[in-house]
Amino acid sequence: MLSFLFQGSRRQTIVRATAIIVIVALLDWRVEGNVFFGFLYLFPMLMLGNRVARWQLALVAAGCTFLAEWLGPGHWLPGAGVPRDIFIFTAYFGTGLFAYESSRNRQLTLQHVQEMEQEVELRRDAEQQLKVLIESSPAAILTMDATGRILMANQAAHRLLGLNPEALPGWPITAFLPPLGSVPYGDPSTPSFRTAMQCHGRRRNGEVFLADVWFSSYQTRSGPRLAAMLVDVSEDLRDREEFSLHQLMAGSRLVVGAVSHEIRNLCSAISVVQANLSRHDVLAHNEDFQALRNLVEGLEKVASLELRQSAGSDRLASVDLRALLEELRIVTEVPLRESDVLIHFDLPERLPRVWADRHNLLQVLLNLIKNSQRAVQDEDHKEITISVSEENQRVRVRVRDTGPGVAAPERLFQPFQRRAEATGLGLYISRAFARAFEGELRYESGPDGWCFALDLTPCEERAHANEEDQDSAGGRPHALSRSVEPLA
Repeated sequence: MLSFLFQGSRRQTIVRATAIIVIVALLDWRVEGNVFFGFLYLFPMLMLGNRVARWQLALVAAGCTFLAEWLGPGHWLPGAGVPRDIFIFTAYFGTGLFAYESSRNRQLTLQHVQEMEQEVELRRDAEQQLKVLIESSPAAILTMDATGRILMANQAAHRLLGLNPEALPGWPITAFLPPLGSVPYGDPSTPSFRTAMQCHGRRRNGEVFLADVWFSSYQTRSGPRLAAMLVDVSEDLRDREEFSLHQLMAGSRLVVGAVSHEIRNLCSAISVVQANLSRHDVLAHNEDFQALRNLVEGLEKVASLELRQSAGSDRLASVDLRALLEELRIVTEVPLRESDVLIHFDLPERLPRVWADRHNLLQVLLNLIKNSQRAVQDEDHKEITISVSEENQRVRVRVRDTGPGVAAPERLFQPFQRRAEATGLGLYISRAFARAFEGELRYESGPDGWCFALDLTPCEERAHANEEDQDSAGGRPHALSRSVEPLA
């Protein structure tokens, strides 16, 4: 009923409390008789308890004590008045402190409740976002209990394992990924771990797939748990194997071309010797000698097979040279750093797209860097520089190192060289790859080290050349089919 006295602003409450103190003081002053009205000062103390500071409450309590003692009945005597004033002051001040602490605790409680509500709301939002993230993730996400049974799974996991939505919980993980079921996470004493593996999985219909698995264990009140994220990499495996087969076939054709070239050289030399020997009458009519000539001619025909650019020409496309060089940096930087070799990329701000087979172009650059790494391995200063420039309507990629240089540059691109590592086909195949996508690989001499320049055709230049070819052919495009000629 008196709650209106505690409502309003701080100033209004102080005005009301002051008015009540004045009214009580007047009432105590005007009313005659042995009646004590000092207890009424407790109401303004309650009103001021949640509006003023502690020291202000002490001053108001002292003032109310003075008024109660001065205007109250009877006379003040030190022996009885001092203890009574202390008691009255304590009552007034204690009432104000009670109201002050109650108000303060109420404000703290409200603030704490608001913080709790905000935290609950933020946690609800975070859980909702996490749920949406998990459900919308293209990767399969699973959680398992200590017995290896699936507790939760997102939509991608159901699609990957071939089950209907919401059907995975309760299934043992060993039915789909047996290696994951052997992970030792069921023992609470086992420390938590985070790792990855690649294993074979099996869908519900029995289809086998290759999966990359990232998993981690953690502890909950209900026991240990295992969380796993799966990705089907079967398509990557197929692409990798098909590309390996393509590389094997392309490399084999180049090796056969190199062997055929050497055999043709030997057959030519044998033919010259045979022609010289046939001038002698004794050998000219010898059947064994004629049979030897026939064998040489047959071997020369077998070795006359040529490599055609059509092999792999369907893989030629526009290549982002900057992206390819960044990939090259990722592949080579760490191994070179471990060998104490510095690699520096000197690239312009703008790099045009080039016409090439991306994988073969990457293999060519990798082979050049490997050669440079071997060239500088015994040098004090080991550095390899990759630079790109546009010269004569071509994009030129240079691989330069600080090695000792090349003693016989004219023999660099010959296959089956003496004292070469492996078969000595690295540079031979690299140049054949470069010529296959209308490029050229050559050696540039310098004062020190060695430098290989790889010329590539910009896509804009090739498109312009195609337009000119179509115009010259009456608007009919013609197929490119240039032979890759191995050099001796």
